Amino acid sequence: MDLVVSPALTIPSSEFAWRFSRSSGPGGQHVNTSDSRVELIWNVAGSAALSESQRAILLSRLARRLVDGSLTVTASERRSQLRNRETALARLAEIVSVALAPDAAPRRPTKATRGSKLRRLAAKTQRSETKQQRRRPPQD
Repeated sequence: MDLVVSPALTIPSSEFAWRFSRSSGPGGQHVNTSDSRVELIWNVAGSAALSESQRAILLSRLARRLVDGSLTVTASERRSQLRNRETALARLAEIVSVALAPDAAPRRPTKATRGSKLRRLAAKTQRSETKQQRRRPPQD
């Protein structure tokens, strides 16, 4: 089953390597015999599904997660190996789509308007007067 990350990127299932092991956590007696923990390994550096620009972006943005150019995603929350495989695929799609997303537009610095400054100072004055009226009158 191919993984559709975005309309511009579909990763063929032949590029995935799967590794299974015993999962910790819930499962009762069944947990000791089933290999429900899933590791999904995808070689980003050698992927044919990526364009050169996509590969460069992923290699730079995911550099801390990559080991020898491969991205590993682990899932062991579910009791079923099938469910864990689906979870791992969904996580991989999320990681890749976030990494390939364009940067947010830079924030333009703005100045406070004259009216907003005046309103702020008027509110401060009002608050100050309110607090002054709460004070105990001076004892002479």
